[in-house]
Amino acid sequence: MRRFAGPVAVLTGALVLTGCGSDDAKAQLSVGSAYMPQPVSDMAAGFLDIANKGGAKDELTSVTSDVGPVSVHETVGQAMEEVKSLDVPAHGQLVFKSGGNHLMFDKLKHTLKQGDNVTVKLHFAKSGPLTVEMPVKSATYNPTTGH
Repeated sequence: MRRFAGPVAVLTGALVLTGCGSDDAKAQLSVGSAYMPQPVSDMAAGFLDIANKGGAKDELTSVTSDVGPVSVHETVGQAMEEVKSLDVPAHGQLVFKSGGNHLMFDKLKHTLKQGDNVTVKLHFAKSGPLTVEMPVKSATYNPTTGH
């Protein structure tokens, strides 16, 4: 009977490790701290955090909204440029903040005022889309999260 104890223990350990690794091998995305400062024209910026508690990275590939076209921008130094995608690192987060990465809403279909909500859908390379309600805050809103 002792002859089988070693191989059985190794096999059991492998099954346990396989079970633990399978959940961690995926991105586990959530969104927080979403807001839009009240726009003063037909353009607006949007800010949020995308957290990934999973063990695999993902990429934000596009954003859509019923209020108008949305593009993803990153800021390097003083230059802002549109990008095709941004990484959401494993066990990390992608932060959109004033002076950094942000969403750019162009040609808003209607005037947005403080208290309104804007629905955006975030699209990813691997994960399913996430729908987010982005509240419109005052133009001078300064969140406690620092962005």
